[in-house]
Amino acid sequence: MKKMLSFVIPCYGSELTIDSVISEINSIVSERPEYSYEIICVNDCSPDNVIERLKGLVSRQSNVIVVDLAKNSGKHAAVMAGYSQVSGDYIINLDDDGQCPMDRLWSLIAELENGRDVIFAQYYIKKQSAFKNFGSNINNYMSRIFFNKPKNLRFENFSAAKRFIINEILKYKNPFPYLEGLYLRTTRNISAIKMEQRERSSGAGMFSFRKSISLWLNGFTAFSVKPLEIAIIIGFFVSFSGFFFALFLIIRRFFMSYLIPGYSSLMAAFLFLSGVIMIMLGLIGEYIGRMYISINSSPQYVIRNVYRSEEVRR
Repeated sequence: MKKMLSFVIPCYGSELTIDSVISEINSIVSERPEYSYEIICVNDCSPDNVIERLKGLVSRQSNVIVVDLAKNSGKHAAVMAGYSQVSGDYIINLDDDGQCPMDRLWSLIAELENGRDVIFAQYYIKKQSAFKNFGSNINNYMSRIFFNKPKNLRFENFSAAKRFIINEILKYKNPFPYLEGLYLRTTRNISAIKMEQRERSSGAGMFSFRKSISLWLNGFTAFSVKPLEIAIIIGFFVSFSGFFFALFLIIRRFFMSYLIPGYSSLMAAFLFLSGVIMIMLGLIGEYIGRMYISINSSPQYVIRNVYRSEEVRR
C-alpha cells in the first residue's frame, strides 16, 4: 500500500528561499514513486511577501496546502498549526531556509520503517553564530535536566515522526507549545542520525535572543516542575548556610571576645539573599501567569485562512 509523506514547513522571512525548498522536495520524493506526499506551509505572519509566493505555489501544485496565521505565535505554534492539517503516515519537519539536508530524507524514513517513532537529524557542526550555538547548548543541557532527555540526543529542525505521535501531540491544546517536551512525554523511542547541515541559501536567521528566551521559558514552565524543585533545594541551602554562619559567629564571639566589623559582608549577604528571593518569586509568578493564560483558553495559534489548490484556482 502506498504511504504518504506530509512535510510541515513554518515560514517566516523566507520569500527568497521557499521556492527552492519546495522544488527540492518535489525532486527528492519523485525518486520514490511508492510514496505520495503533501506539503503544508505555515505563514507565521511573516513580514515579507512570502504569503503571495505560497499562494502562487498552491495555484501551480495541487499537493501544497498553505496555512495563513493571523498573528505570529512562535515557531513551535506554527508547527502545531501545520500538524493540524496533515494527512500522511509520516510527518517530516523542515526549515524554510534551505539548511536542512533534504538529500538525507530517505535515511530518516528508513529509521521509521525500522521501528523508530521519531527520528531527528543531528548535525556535526551547526552552521550558525557562536551566540546561537551557545544558546542551543544551554537549551540542550537544560532539556536533559528538566525532561530527562538522553545525553546523546539532540533535537534539530529536520525530523520525521509517525502519524500516531503527531495525533498524540495534537491533544495538547494549551498555549506555549514546546515540541521537545511534547515529543519526550509521548515516546522514548527516539533516535538521531548524524548529518551535515547546509549553509543558508539566502538572508540571515530570524530567531532572536528574545524568542530564544521565550521558547526556553515555554519548555520548563509548561512541561516540568523541576525548576520549582530546584528552587526548594536552593532555599534550603541558603537557609542552612545562614544558620551555620550565625552559629560560627556566636562561637567566635565566645572564644575570641570580639567581632570584626562586617558592613560589606552583611550587605553582600543581604543582596544575595534578596536576589535569590526575587528569582524564586519571579519563577513562581511565571508558573502562575501561564496557568492563568491556559485557564482563559488562550489559543496556540489563530488561522486566518487555509489555501488549497481548488480554492485558489476559482
